[in-house]
Amino acid sequence: MSTVPSTTWRMLARRTSGEELPKGLDAVWDAAIGLTSRLVPRRKLFLQRAERICAMEKQFSELSDAKLREQALEFRELFRCGRDKPDNLELAFAFVREVAHRQLGEKPYPVQVAGALTLDAGCVTELATGEGKTLSATMPATIAGWRGRGCHIITVNDYLAARDAEWMDKIYRFCGLSVAHVEQSMEPPKRREAYQADITYCTNKEVTADFLRDRLTLGKLRGLGEALLAKIASGASSGTDRLIQRGLNYAIVDEADSVLIDEAVTPLIISGNAPNPEQVDAFTHAAELAGQLELQKHFSINQRYREVELTTAGKNRLAELSEPLGGIWSGARRREELVVQALTAGQFYLRDKQYVVQESKVVIVDEFTGRLMPDREWRDGLHQAVEAIENLEINPPKDTYARVSFQRFFRLYPKLAGMTGTAVEAKREFWQIYHLPVVVIPTNRPCIRKSSPDMVFATQQAKWKAIVGEIRKFHKTGRPVLVGTRSVRASEHLSELLEAEALEHQVLNAVRHAEEAQIVAGAGQDGKITVATNMAGRGTDIKLGRGVAESGGLAVIATERHEAGRIDRQLFGRSARQGDPGSAQAIVSLEDELLDRHAPHISAFLRRRFGQADGEISSAVTRRVFDIVQHKAERLALRQRKGVLRTDDWLDENLGFAGSE
Repeated sequence: MSTVPSTTWRMLARRTSGEELPKGLDAVWDAAIGLTSRLVPRRKLFLQRAERICAMEKQFSELSDAKLREQALEFRELFRCGRDKPDNLELAFAFVREVAHRQLGEKPYPVQVAGALTLDAGCVTELATGEGKTLSATMPATIAGWRGRGCHIITVNDYLAARDAEWMDKIYRFCGLSVAHVEQSMEPPKRREAYQADITYCTNKEVTADFLRDRLTLGKLRGLGEALLAKIASGASSGTDRLIQRGLNYAIVDEADSVLIDEAVTPLIISGNAPNPEQVDAFTHAAELAGQLELQKHFSINQRYREVELTTAGKNRLAELSEPLGGIWSGARRREELVVQALTAGQFYLRDKQYVVQESKVVIVDEFTGRLMPDREWRDGLHQAVEAIENLEINPPKDTYARVSFQRFFRLYPKLAGMTGTAVEAKREFWQIYHLPVVVIPTNRPCIRKSSPDMVFATQQAKWKAIVGEIRKFHKTGRPVLVGTRSVRASEHLSELLEAEALEHQVLNAVRHAEEAQIVAGAGQDGKITVATNMAGRGTDIKLGRGVAESGGLAVIATERHEAGRIDRQLFGRSARQGDPGSAQAIVSLEDELLDRHAPHISAFLRRRFGQADGEISSAVTRRVFDIVQHKAERLALRQRKGVLRTDDWLDENLGFAGSE
């Protein structure tokens, strides 16, 4: 029986945190290696191995539960001793498959087993929405637990971490393993206990924050050797007894494109209060001064890069306005920096889009998931500038104690894997940043989703009118409708339009998120209309109600194209799961943010060409424009993420904080 060791799949070795991104000819060579690695027929080989594993079913199906538990102990001893040859691995996967069937009543399909093999091999697996990624992860996680060095399964929010840990608990405990989860409200002793478990479910934010706290606890100590010597020399005073985590070994990242790519731009920071009344006053004055400057006359804006630049007239006007203030306002450079920051906040950071105001506080809205991030603040005074614009109490900027980007943190794991419903579009980036190959696993049943070409309109008004018309059409047939929006503001606007038409619906956004899982889970019932921001695309399965399949299944409507095609596909993937019927359609306009930000000249030309046309202007040309601009936005986002990683490398080299483990 011919098999290929898992180390082969990891190619030349996964890129680690201390390794800088290649440049020049090295970058060309690295890209060539990535291209060559994609020629390896991984999917075919993994599916063949999955079929062999499924064929081993009888070896365990006839055993009693007591015999199976004994077998689990034997596997644990086998893998703890490092005897994880391909044959043993396949036998262990077949064993876990049988345990899942007995404990949960769900026997992983061959495609789920293939996805699990991909994860164990250190790749990113693309499994379509509804194909059972959570169950697939139990197989490699169990093997990792048996190896005795721990396994972190990373999810996108606390609810999913707790839900998945509880759901899969029976499998792990039958196999003789402990399982726990970490959530934001946990105190250090509970966190430490959770990380000591064989399998730990946690979010990317919590596991990274705990890592940073441990680094601060260790101080100047670097690596295991120094920590052990310090413990011998100083005992408890060395700080090692206060560590939360037991180390990083293997991570399986759910929604890998969201965690490893979309959220990679924002570094996670541990900070502390730094009271500075003069600085707080400066933000207030900056907002007042910014309100007296005129667009085009005193400053210009760059929508694509979200930048503001003062004109010569603007600098002169600012000097006049700030003369009575004295102090820091006497210096041209400092006053211009403060006012540009205030203008940036006013022009590009909009209420109910980039943030909401709750309990007199500015709360950031994640642009990719639509979820609130109450524990985050924008850096470099931007958060305070927004607070000043909203006339809220201004909290002084905090001192940074430690920082690390998600890109850098996840490269610290000796073994890393990911799973998502949308990975293939980002295959080059997964390779460039993490050296992770992408493997696309086919669906268990053929996908019969009906994907219609984009409907394009000249104006926002015409677009919203058409969206309401499509919703009404589907609703009359009894089909459930899921409408995806990019912002809280857009979801609330559509809600008002639906109310005016007496169409009963539910809204799910960053403000109305308390019943998120229940709302999404019920979105497939007969006649349901659900309006949701991007958060609806992650984590919760939508099952069709009785009779819905016969009427055509779930209809998904996107009200805008996103800046990453993956997010569009993630939304569309909510329909037609596991062979169910369904449809997907994007309804867009020339006034949408995507065109306005990344191709303002093309947008302006097309608007002049079509004017205020009330009807549909769809054509090969207008649809193609959205594809081109979306690719342009994706390239810009990639450059920004690489910039964050290079900044991390520079800080590591010059400040020596988070070195290689």
